[in-house]
Amino acid sequence: MKLLESAIQRNRSTLCLMLLIVLVGIVARGAMTIESSPEVNPPFVIVQVTHEGISPEDGVRLLVRPLEKEIRAVEGVVEVISVARESLAYIVIEFDTVIGVDDAVDDIRNAVERARAELPRDADEPTVEEASAQPFPTIVITLSGEQINERVLLHSAELLKRKIESIPDVLSADLHGNREEVVEAVIDPVRLEHYQITSAELINAVLSNNLLIPAGELDTNRGRFSVKVPGLIETARDVYEIPMKKSRDGVITLGAVTDIRRTFKDAISYTTINGRPGLAINVEKRNDSSSVDVADRVREVVQNEVAILPKGVTVEFVFDQSDFARDMVSEMQGNILTAMLLVMIIVVAALGFRSGILVGLGVPFSLLFGSIITWYLGYSFNFMVMFGMLLALGMLIDGSIVITEFADRKMAEGLSARQAYIVSVNRMFWPVVASTATTLAAFLPIMLWPGVVGDFMRYLPVTVFAVLAGSLLYALFFAPILGSLFGKSALSTSTRDYLSQLEKGRPRALPGITGWYARLVERILHRPLGAFFTTIAILVTIFIGFVNFGAGVEFFTETEEQYGNVEVRAQGNLSMEEKKALVVQVENAVLSVPEVRIAHTTIGSGGISGNSDRAPDQIANMLVELYPAEERDRRSRDVFEDIRIRTADFSGIKVTANVMEGGPPVGKDIVLELRSQNYDKLLRETWRLHRAMETFGGLRDIVNTAPLPGIEWEVKVDRAKAALYGADLTEVGRAVQLITNGVRVAEYRPDDTDEEVDIRIRYPKSARGIAALDQLKVNTAQGTVPISSFVHTEAIPRVDKIERIDGITRMQVKADAQEGVLPDDKVKQIRAWLQNNPVDTNVELLFRGADEEQSESFQFLGVAFLLALFLMFILLVTQFNSFYQSLLILSSVIMSTLGVMLGLLITQSTFSVIMTGVGIVALAGIVVNNNIVLIDTYNYVRKNEPCLTTTEAAVKASAQRLRPVFLTTATTILGLLPLALGVSVDMVGRNIVVDGVIASFWVKLASAIVYGLSFSTLLTLLVTPIMLVLPGHLYRKISGKLKMKFS
Repeated sequence: MKLLESAIQRNRSTLCLMLLIVLVGIVARGAMTIESSPEVNPPFVIVQVTHEGISPEDGVRLLVRPLEKEIRAVEGVVEVISVARESLAYIVIEFDTVIGVDDAVDDIRNAVERARAELPRDADEPTVEEASAQPFPTIVITLSGEQINERVLLHSAELLKRKIESIPDVLSADLHGNREEVVEAVIDPVRLEHYQITSAELINAVLSNNLLIPAGELDTNRGRFSVKVPGLIETARDVYEIPMKKSRDGVITLGAVTDIRRTFKDAISYTTINGRPGLAINVEKRNDSSSVDVADRVREVVQNEVAILPKGVTVEFVFDQSDFARDMVSEMQGNILTAMLLVMIIVVAALGFRSGILVGLGVPFSLLFGSIITWYLGYSFNFMVMFGMLLALGMLIDGSIVITEFADRKMAEGLSARQAYIVSVNRMFWPVVASTATTLAAFLPIMLWPGVVGDFMRYLPVTVFAVLAGSLLYALFFAPILGSLFGKSALSTSTRDYLSQLEKGRPRALPGITGWYARLVERILHRPLGAFFTTIAILVTIFIGFVNFGAGVEFFTETEEQYGNVEVRAQGNLSMEEKKALVVQVENAVLSVPEVRIAHTTIGSGGISGNSDRAPDQIANMLVELYPAEERDRRSRDVFEDIRIRTADFSGIKVTANVMEGGPPVGKDIVLELRSQNYDKLLRETWRLHRAMETFGGLRDIVNTAPLPGIEWEVKVDRAKAALYGADLTEVGRAVQLITNGVRVAEYRPDDTDEEVDIRIRYPKSARGIAALDQLKVNTAQGTVPISSFVHTEAIPRVDKIERIDGITRMQVKADAQEGVLPDDKVKQIRAWLQNNPVDTNVELLFRGADEEQSESFQFLGVAFLLALFLMFILLVTQFNSFYQSLLILSSVIMSTLGVMLGLLITQSTFSVIMTGVGIVALAGIVVNNNIVLIDTYNYVRKNEPCLTTTEAAVKASAQRLRPVFLTTATTILGLLPLALGVSVDMVGRNIVVDGVIASFWVKLASAIVYGLSFSTLLTLLVTPIMLVLPGHLYRKISGKLKMKFS
């Protein structure tokens, strides 16, 4: 090639270019942010609106429906899920993944603005935000202290929260375990009656004395002056001095008839760290930002503020995801370097020091070239990118091996190193390009994978593309130049004789493995038809055995994790103290497990959860961090099984304990969704299905989203009687609030906090409760009238929340499979039960969660596999101009797939739809390389040595390609073998971890490639020669019989 010859002539410039790529690659690698897992931006936007006191039913009617109407009209919306709770409604909008998250947020914000006019005036401003991609916070900061005043601790936490929120890459810093401050004016009924002041007058007095009054400006001859009329409450003293009415002794103030105090609202949540009470700030990073950078910045900001915090306040950092990310990246880098070292050893051993080093240099060059591409694309340096490098590592030297091995043979014939490499590139250019192109064609469909799973897996093929592009550049350009400079034409006599015999002589006469292999192939080719049917019988037997005796199918592989979630559920209207008493025993049981490092508990609402499937009766959530895998003897799943056993017998509560979900987020193992416009039938079918699933073995943590059984008090107003009295319904509502949470009459901003503080008026604790309604009086046109004259209370069934999907009410029944039970088997059992016990015709039933994702992924991978085969077929036909030889090359894909099945059958491992499926698609591009070069060599031998028979040509081509095939296969397998065995070998960190986080994640994919590549390589070396001579053998046999018949 003229370009290569020109580059060899200007080798100094070429080496400078190579050095530049290496240096830029090193810089790019250093510039890439470190993450433990790929950044998957979920295509979800969340809208939330609060309205104090609104019921779920009214929330659907007044809040949800107006918002849904505008949101559904937005382009790109796939699904709209709405939830209405007491005083709150939120809507989760799923977008098509082609829509950018920022664009989706803007579109939804505009839709909410259009709907704002239809919402109640008392509703708070709706919020619109992107859904976080992180199942857990990036880092958690805890504050605690012995004998520290609650307000001091709260103000310290609020200070840190404000500082953390000022960091650009921080999405949110949520404070948990705190109580909101409030100024409470507790009515003294005796004093109120003494001064003849009604509760309505008291409320109106406060409202009329907290107004922003625009007084305008005065224009006089001496200038223009603004006029200010202070009307807002600014201090607690202002609240105390609000005038109520005039008396003979002067003005009666609010302080005269109420007890005013600045206090805290009734607690709705309570936070502990390893049993110690305190406050927690959960920090979440923005999508596309680095968890390591964010955690480091948060630590820096907090450390700067710790010095000015009050004495006695203890600040700690827990659940730091950056430490986990650093450890995982370090371990994976160690695995890559270990694999690289092993590959170098085997290449040097097989090719000799000079050729081995020349080939091996392609590995770091290609990895650095791939780093440039992935850095340019904005990827973080996460374990998905690193596994892409590890997966491609064994393939990076395929082209270099082919070029170098052929050049060695030419040097054995007497050519100089420079001439040999030019001839080698000219001869092997298209076979190397075709083999790389077919590999890339197999990975291309994975890049088109839609949805969240596709976003998660896409990093793998992109990385493989990048590093293989670098390997192709090295094999066809830089390796020949280095070989022409440093290669030595003077080979040893034995090596020269060996290569000469391989090139010009009879391979069967060669010593060692090559000669033995050539004789074996020659023997088999004497009976190609029998060998062909034997191969078919073996493949069919493997397939039948796998279908009938395989271990089953799972969506994703079970991974080793360091984090998990414990949920405590209990029914009934429990007080906070009752919840604490129930949760403490669970907390003590969890902390007694030796592998547990930290337990962060949130009792009540809020908190951290790695699981979005929050049960309606959940009273507490506990995030658990275990010690690293190398520091404990048990797997994380065994630890959480132990937690389930220890907490199984606690009375009055149910405890669920699960490890953090590894891989793409899909929720519980089994999710059955029921939809209907008929609420009663929907509720009945949900509970019927729930009870049926409880009778099935192998399921645990069965929950449903139906409203909890319970009652609530409904205050019914006789409108006709109220009209006779001239009663105002607004006054009635305020009167009822006085005996519940109090009437929010105003708010003010104290000097010692940036947060607004509510001012509430309520009756004392002794005068509250449902019985106090009879004592309430309201002002009417006829004077003060007991509220009981036209109001009565009634206990009614309580609805705690209403869920809708695309405007239709929905409920779900969810469950996890027990250890050792495949969710796919339980789904089949449920489907069989539904065949005999169908749901009501007015109720629609769908399988969601992992089963839905599994079906979609399985369907996509099937299409991707066929698309990959078709793309490879086009490339092969273009290269060989032969349908038969192209199909023969692709037959190795079938062999590799059945090799995977054989490996899974022997080891009794499950078939993972995601990991094993991706492994099979990836194998399609790897295994064809050996066939491409082997058949190309066969065609070359046939063309240049026409005197040879097809059998002799097949034997010679097979013998010549044995060493390259063995090397390319061995290097790929050797790089992945430790992970396939569930072992993470980090020679740099001098660490070996069995069944750790990395090994457990990749074991299915790595083992699939090892099984398939090993099996297909063995068959390729035997079956491909058979298929090459079979057409000629059949032709001679059939034509011979025809001649005998007609002679």
